[in-house]
Amino acid sequence: MLFATRRRRVVRDGVDFEQIDREWDWYHVIHHTEREANFCLFMPLFDLVGGTLDARSWEMHEQTSAGVDEVPDFVFLAHVVDVMQSLHVPFVLRTFASTPFSVQLFLLPMWPFAFLVMLAMWAWSKTFVISCYSLRGRLHQTWAVPRYGFQYFLPFAKYGINKQIELSILRADKMGVKVLSLAALNKNEALNGGGTLFVKKHPDLRVRVVHGNTLTAAVILNEIPKGTSEVFMTGATSKLGRAIALYLCRKRVRVMMMTLSTERFQKIQKEAPAEFQPYLVQVTKYRAAQHCRTWIVGKWLSLREQRWAPPGTHFHQFVVPPIIGFRRDCTYGKLAAMRLPKDVEGLGACEYSLERGVVHACHAGGVVHFLEGYEHHEVGAIDVDRIDVVWEAALRHGLRPA
Repeated sequence: MLFATRRRRVVRDGVDFEQIDREWDWYHVIHHTEREANFCLFMPLFDLVGGTLDARSWEMHEQTSAGVDEVPDFVFLAHVVDVMQSLHVPFVLRTFASTPFSVQLFLLPMWPFAFLVMLAMWAWSKTFVISCYSLRGRLHQTWAVPRYGFQYFLPFAKYGINKQIELSILRADKMGVKVLSLAALNKNEALNGGGTLFVKKHPDLRVRVVHGNTLTAAVILNEIPKGTSEVFMTGATSKLGRAIALYLCRKRVRVMMMTLSTERFQKIQKEAPAEFQPYLVQVTKYRAAQHCRTWIVGKWLSLREQRWAPPGTHFHQFVVPPIIGFRRDCTYGKLAAMRLPKDVEGLGACEYSLERGVVHACHAGGVVHFLEGYEHHEVGAIDVDRIDVVWEAALRHGLRPA
């Protein structure tokens, strides 16, 4: 079972204190009051075998856990990245999950078993809870769709993945969840239109479906130094690329949009006010950016492509997975992320390769949507007019760029 954290005043056996509520809190409280009992907080079986299990433990457990299965107010709907990353969860390796993910040698013997689990999940599993935390007395959970990254690129898997996401949204709606934020490939434009598919199919949803990309765009844009007059962007006609380009041209920043599709470029250019349209420029070769030191990367770059960047270039990124930093004379930004407010409680696991307390910007975007009490769904194309609004709301609630 994964634990949410709540604080409440408790008086029992003459002890008055503010406890952090979890399933086995009272198990450990008995250890501190009786001294000679309940030594094994996470493995009570050993206390039972060793004769050190206090007789009151089960009774107190039933009393304190009654009604503890709270309904989350916010859900971040993620998916598994790959076989190795599937081991980076609290219910498999708690200590490993509490540190940023990286491939470790001790994981290699576990790979065959994890691969078999992947096959079993593909055949039978449903969405499950990975972790949770509490923010200002509200329970936030991360759920996982039982699908791995590579499966999202299999044409025959599209229907099954969307069905899993749809069932998760309906489950959250039935439970009374306020906001559900789609992570990574769960909001892929080609898969479901950034969540639009589900909102159109179920117009009476009470839960608000959010892709969180408005805040992702805001984080990237606020990383760009003030005074920048020109940027080069790959993935320029994607959902994020479009929003970033339209925002920057309004600031009179020249945006070289790398795309072979003149039709898609012109469609975006026409969205900009007439006076700012000249700031959007289509380019079809990387050599066009050989004098530009600000690259915004939304599509994978090979070493050969990176070589066109001049020395001193900084690569801002919204591509998944991040590009490899081949160039020692350049700098590479991380994926957009934000640090949760200081009053967050119960954080026991890291979100993929981020340090504990830091979440991807789309996760943070869902949190802001909930904290602000927004009533609209955030799906489909990014509303450029709301980028600054959401950014200011995030800062106001104590979230900070990571």
